[in-house]
Amino acid sequence: MNAPEVPPGTRLLVVDDEPAILDVLVTSLQFLGYEVAQAATGRAALAAVREHAPHLVLLDVMLPDVDGFEVVRRLRQAGSTTPVVFLTAREGGQDVVDGLDLGADDYITKPFRLAEVAARVRAVLRRGEARTAPHLLVCDDVEMNTETYEVRRAGVPVELSPTEYRLLHHLLLNRNRVLTHQQLLEHVWEFGEGDHGVLKTYISYLRRKLDALGPGLIETRRGVGYILRAQETS
Repeated sequence: MNAPEVPPGTRLLVVDDEPAILDVLVTSLQFLGYEVAQAATGRAALAAVREHAPHLVLLDVMLPDVDGFEVVRRLRQAGSTTPVVFLTAREGGQDVVDGLDLGADDYITKPFRLAEVAARVRAVLRRGEARTAPHLLVCDDVEMNTETYEVRRAGVPVELSPTEYRLLHHLLLNRNRVLTHQQLLEHVWEFGEGDHGVLKTYISYLRRKLDALGPGLIETRRGVGYILRAQETS
């Protein structure tokens, strides 16, 4: 399949309970240059969205535990705007309408051509880039506007010091990924061998301000670092 160059770091999640379909989709999309995670159940898909923060999800409608409609419903209820393209065995019909109404972005009918899948993925990703404000960083109900330097949680302004702001900014850029102590020290304080106690103190400050408005989002990985993790959607 000849296709335009894929931007480095573009992550996809493919969800299908048929091993043969899952394998061919994952292999083909990786060949095109995407980073591809996979899941075979609805619950595994929800966990994979939290873990990998994909830019797009290819989602089978019929899954053995939680169907694709319910997966999208839970994602949207949790505030996720990750684009979703349904894989369905039926063309048109009320199930497709219902899926699009729930917040899916497109659908592909089985059996499909790999070239069509690639084209649909590119088109939905382009639409997502056009409608996503590049100056907004979001994790659940925490939102940072990098143009106005405003931070809100659940719509409530959060006053941060410059260091707290830089710390949250780097955590948001890498949401759902563990950042080591050294990585945070290098990016927030611009040194890698500083006092880990300083980092721990500012994590505490940041937690206190964010946790006052909702569930805790910053988790400690003892002996490693910290992760800003989206809340469970299952």
